[in-house]
Amino acid sequence: MKRVVITGAGTINALGSDVPSTMQAMRDGHCGIGPLDFQDVDRLAIKIGGQVQGYEPDAHFNRQQLSLYDRFTQFTLLAARQAMAQSGIEFTGELADRSGVILGNSGGGLTTQDENFRAVYEDGKNRVHPFVVPKLMNNAAASHVSMEFNLRGPTFTVSTACASSNHAMGQAYQMVRSGMAPAMITGGSEAMLCFGGVKAWEGLRVMSKDACRPFSATRNGMVQGEGAGIFVFEDYDHAHARGADILAEVVGFAMSSDAADIVMPSKAGAARAISGALRDGQIDKTRVSYVNAHGTGTAANDKTECAAVADVFGAHADNLMISSTKSMHGHLIGGTGAVELLACLMALRDGIIAPTIGYEEPDPECALDVVPNVAREAKVDVVMSNAFAFGGLNAVMALARA
Repeated sequence: MKRVVITGAGTINALGSDVPSTMQAMRDGHCGIGPLDFQDVDRLAIKIGGQVQGYEPDAHFNRQQLSLYDRFTQFTLLAARQAMAQSGIEFTGELADRSGVILGNSGGGLTTQDENFRAVYEDGKNRVHPFVVPKLMNNAAASHVSMEFNLRGPTFTVSTACASSNHAMGQAYQMVRSGMAPAMITGGSEAMLCFGGVKAWEGLRVMSKDACRPFSATRNGMVQGEGAGIFVFEDYDHAHARGADILAEVVGFAMSSDAADIVMPSKAGAARAISGALRDGQIDKTRVSYVNAHGTGTAANDKTECAAVADVFGAHADNLMISSTKSMHGHLIGGTGAVELLACLMALRDGIIAPTIGYEEPDPECALDVVPNVAREAKVDVVMSNAFAFGGLNAVMALARA
């Protein structure tokens, strides 16, 4: 089996327009959640989110491109350009033929859908733009990344709600590890912050009206975000031979299905995914120092996740640091695991553990070290990133210091 390393990273999200600004915001415990700004927001009960502020599409794409790129595709391409620039890899010849793109996404071109439903049903128009379908399809971002960077190998989109990015990155990891592909662009994106997107989520009654406070006894729901996180996963030998800067090594991955409930999480299902990632990487649990939690800020998710972590790690759970950066950038649904992986890279590369901000009051059912409110310096060798989705679909990754 091949060793798999990360050689490039890129992002745009509510905390920053690139990786350095995002990591600095995480260090500072900055909150990117604020008032939403889009058409008809006054008709919503939920008026906050982790929205990318000051974003001007015209500054990055021409008119023809924008006719094809939904907001989630735009975010993906911007993050992919950053990751490719940092990696320095160039896809030509056989490398291009065998390398591909696997991305996670849940809502697809929801902004495009929202705009065109409004045009047809509210404004009474009888025609829509001929590119609406290729603009809104979930695989649009993956296809455009493959075209921009000449990746002609396995390319597709994974859609498993809140675990989409972790599932996508796990598949990319397995392809490189098996030798099927020498390199893959992977990660995820989401742009569901529009009237229809937020209105639909309101119906679930899991959204907070004021803040995301994971693990705090005062938590009252999740807050949505938007953006993208994109990475270059590469065969270690290939990366080493070309002198690439290795950000971290991917050392384990596992998936599970609760097979129990469409929205309520299962401790057993989450625990199987966590223990499976440890087993896959042959990782002694005492080597893990930090867990980037799914940590949505809902009562059910947080206590279930803490119970699963405690079950898997036993006495070592008291030595773990576990934080949720959703408290800062919001829940990016299909793109969330990708942005959260940046906190894992920061822990491994810089020795900085991102905090769980908004923490107000301990919850006995979340009695772990959740790194409350303030970032922490700590040398770590192995970290894990959890993603537990609606539908009971779980995906957990393990990374090690390069």
